This record gives sequence, structure tokens and C-alpha cells, in this order.
Amino acid sequence: MEQYLNSLSQVQLIVLSVLAFFLLVQVIYYLTVYLRVVCNKPPRVNLDKLYPVSVVVCARNECENLKEFLPKVLSQSYPEFEVIVVNDCSEDDTVMLLAEMEQKYSNLRHTSIEVDRKFSHGKKLAVTIGIKSARHEHIVLTDADCYPVDNQWLTNVISSYSDGTEIVLGYGGYESRKGFLNKLIRFDTLSIAMQYLGLAKAGHPYMGVGRNLSYTKTSFFSKCGFQSHYNLMSGDDDLFVNERANKSNTRVVTAKESITMSLPCETFQQWVKQKKRHLSTWTHYRLGTKICLGYELFSRLLFYAVLIVAVVPFGLYYEALIAYGFRLLVQLIVYKLNMRKLNECGFLFLIPIFDVVLPFLHFAFNILNLRDYRCQ
Repeated sequence: MEQYLNSLSQVQLIVLSVLAFFLLVQVIYYLTVYLRVVCNKPPRVNLDKLYPVSVVVCARNECENLKEFLPKVLSQSYPEFEVIVVNDCSEDDTVMLLAEMEQKYSNLRHTSIEVDRKFSHGKKLAVTIGIKSARHEHIVLTDADCYPVDNQWLTNVISSYSDGTEIVLGYGGYESRKGFLNKLIRFDTLSIAMQYLGLAKAGHPYMGVGRNLSYTKTSFFSKCGFQSHYNLMSGDDDLFVNERANKSNTRVVTAKESITMSLPCETFQQWVKQKKRHLSTWTHYRLGTKICLGYELFSRLLFYAVLIVAVVPFGLYYEALIAYGFRLLVQLIVYKLNMRKLNECGFLFLIPIFDVVLPFLHFAFNILNLRDYRCQ
């Protein structure tokens, strides 16, 4: 070792030290955040604490999706629950479909928001109306194009509540389809989930997804709902959680029976539009949340940058290969365990590509959001 170190120049030693530092930061993040999701235990079902539940689904021109997916929500094996569908200015046959389904399902109710050309609104109004209409304290949210993968979905979500719990974060995945885009979407979704679920387990909850999210009615109205960010079209899930969640009132559910599935975007343009909407809210996160998120992203980008510097100007080929290989091994193991935990598959060996590409795509989407904001 001493002979090896003596063979290196002082600058090479500095480069290797910096590379080792960012490698260590990355490995620590993987083991202390992402691995927490894998270690999360399924909730213990207590029949005495399966509280009555109100499931809220907001739908705008979602007739076909409601016809296919709503029965899977309504057929949950759960003691007492209602499903409230908020028809948000639909111009298709949603109202007719819901009227027919209410004849079949006694626990289904719907309310409607009428079209008003002088007044535009986002999903937050529909969610608020749905929660106000709810008869029960415990609310579970999902989307019209989503469905639970198991009839024990509600049981697992509500079993995660304990004394002091106000918010339960679940995983909402996307259906597996053929093609590179689908794998990219599912990798992105899994990575985001590993981050928000892992940080929640670490005591720093900052977001959830409206496809699979639960909180109490009291918690929602104690902070006046979405009032602080009602002017933003997005944020009905992440900004509410970012504002209200803390270490003591938030729980995570990762049991396979608790997962919901959604229809993925079929074109790159659709996905770009979706991602731009999702990324438009991060600037409103708490400062601590931004630091936690930037910790992983910037250490990853700097790791790759120093890796290139080690190879190109200084010829540290073997050292760079060892550093990259070690991080890749840790990464693949942790991702594989999370994929197994959250019932994902099919893109493990594309992760090295996605890991480099996605930060640049997210950067591009944020630039597009900034451009759109300036053009308003």
C-alpha cells in the first residue's frame, strides 16, 4: 500500500480522496435511507382498530377508467367503508355510469362540480369537496386511473394507523408494459418512492402520492386544507404532506397488498407533461427537505464528475473502476431488494443508464417549468 501511495502524485491523491468521499456519501445514503423501505415491516392487523373509512376518488372525463377500476375499490374486504367519487366537470358519461353503479354498490356515493367557464380550478377543489362529503374520520385517496392490487388494500393502509398517527404514505406504482419508456417511468417512480418512504422512515417525511395516500379529516382541516398553496395547480399530495407531516404523526405502509397500480403514460410527451406538473412544487418544500433531497442528487452528480476526472486527465483507470463497481454493486443490491419489496421487476440492469440520464431529464423539465412561468 505504501509503495502504491508513493507512486501517485499529490494531485492524484487529492482526486482519489474526493472520489472516495462522494462514494462514501452515496453508500451511506443508500444504506440509511433507501434500505429503510426494505426493512419496513407489514402492519399488524387489529380488527378493533379497523376504523370506518371514506375513500375519495376525483374524476374528470374518466368514465372508462371508472368502469374498469372502481369495482376493485368497491370490492375491498373491509368491515365498513364508503367510496366518494367527485365528478369534476366531466363531459363524458361519468354521471350516468356512477348513477348505474350506485344501484349496485350501496357504499358508493358521488358528488359533482359543474362546469363554470368563468371559474377555473385544479384537483384541490375536488379533493376538498370529497373530504367535506366524507362521513368518516379516516380518509384514503386514490385516482380514477388507479386500482388496488389486492382486496386487503384498505386493511393494510388503516392497520398502519396507531396512536398519534395522522398520515399514512403508501406506494403507487405503474403497470408494466413493453418498451424503454415504461421501464424509465417505473424506475423513476420507484426511485422517488424509495426516497420519500425512506426519509419518512428516517423521521423526515416530505411527500406522498395521491394515488395511495391516507390522512385524517381532522388533520386536513386543522391546517385549512390546501389554503396555503391553493393557487398552485399541483401539490394536492406532496405539499400537503410536506406542510403537515412530521416524525411522530406519519407512518409508512409497504406491504404488497397495500400497493396501488396506475396506467402509465404511453408517449414521451405525455410523461414530460406529467413530470413538469409533479416537479413544479419542489421549490415550495421546506428548506430541510430541499437539503435532504439535494444531498443525494448532488453527491451522485459529483461522484460521476470526479470519476471522469480521475480517468481522463489522471489515468486512474483501475481506481475509478473499483469505485464505480463498488457503488454499482451496492446500488443494484438495494434496488433489487426494494423492487422485490414493492413488487417491481424488469429494469434492474437498465439502472446504470437511468441513474445517469434521469438527473439531466429532471433538470430539463425544471428549465421548461421556469420558461413557462416567465411566459405567463
